[in-house]
Parts: sequence; structure tokens; C-alpha cells
Amino acid sequence: MRRRGKFEDVEFVFPSAPNIPITVNFGMKMPGWYDITNFDTLNRSDDEPGISNSRSQINTIISKSLSNGIPPSRIILGGFSQGAALSMLTGLTFPQHRLGGIFALSGYGLMPSKFDGLRQEARPLKDVSGKSKEEAIKEDAKKEIVFMGHGKSDPLVKVEWGRMTRDFMNERGFNVTWKEYDGLEHSASPQELDDLQEWVEARLDASEQGGSL
Repeated sequence: MRRRGKFEDVEFVFPSAPNIPITVNFGMKMPGWYDITNFDTLNRSDDEPGISNSRSQINTIISKSLSNGIPPSRIILGGFSQGAALSMLTGLTFPQHRLGGIFALSGYGLMPSKFDGLRQEARPLKDVSGKSKEEAIKEDAKKEIVFMGHGKSDPLVKVEWGRMTRDFMNERGFNVTWKEYDGLEHSASPQELDDLQEWVEARLDASEQGGSL
């Protein structure tokens, strides 16, 4: 987006994934936030130690921005593929603070069986105001704004996995904008970037107005 001449007053932080052995790459090292054992199904065995370590690294980066005086509503976390998956998990379970938004391009859900526990640990409900616990959890989740974009022809991270992740989050009440793109493989398209740019602009405008969309 910076290359498009947009968001000149915004600081971009691009953390680099470490070089680690990746099972689907015959065990050879390549940049990765966690190991991937196969691409056969979304419900594969996640590399929980690797995911947790990378989540902690991203939490540290976010915490540094907060300590530098950046309001959480002005922090948008996002990524592509592994970065998208990690961004959704990390952003939605970041302790105490709700971020300005989370975007995921060609992403999928991580650690679904652990997600609810991580979310409640990070954001314990202090006052349910007469609502049931489930109602209060969903009401709080509605304040989390997420953009998901996915190519319909993605052979690596199947669009069905993105849809399943979208449904997983919708069931929990998160405010998800979902876009899918004809003919797009495991990449980003100009239309997807246009949609993302519009979404980011809306999130930054909302933060300036002290509200949410």
C-alpha cells in the first residue's frame, strides 16, 4: 500500500519469519512462522509450540507499539498465508487490548480447539450485565473487525479452508468482511488490494472518530 502512495503517515512494521525446517519442504529450512506437516486438510496437526512462539513474538511487537504511545485502535495486524493465519490468532487473543483491525489474505484458522480458551484468557469478561455468558462473549466479539480475502483457485490454501475459518469466526460473533476472487491462486490481486485498502482506510477513519464500524 505504501507503494501505491497511500498511508504516508502510517508506520509499517514487517517482521520476518525465521528460517526453520518445514516438513512439506522435505525438512529443508525456509522462512516460516511454524512448521507445516501437510496440505491435505485444514484439520491437520498444528505445530503448537512453533505457533505459540511466533504469537509471543508478534505480541511483543504490538506491546512495543503500545508503549510508544500508539493507541490500540490505530494498530492493524495482518498478513498473507501463514502470516494471515498467525495474525488472526494473535490479534483476536491479544491480552487486554482490542486492535483497530485484523486482515488475512489467503489465511486459515490455527489451533481451533484452543482458540476459545486463549480468547477468554486474554479477554476475561468483567461484567455480563444480566446476559448469558455466551451472549456476552458474542457481544464482545462483534467489536473485533476482520477482513478476509481469498482466491477461489488457490491450490495451496484452499478457499474452502478460508470459508470454514470465516464460519468459525462468525459463529463466535466476530465482525468479518469476507471477499473471494475468481481465478486468483495463492497470491493477491489488484482488486483484493483495492478492497483491503478501502477497509484499512475505514478502520483508520473509525479510530480517529473514536468509534468502530
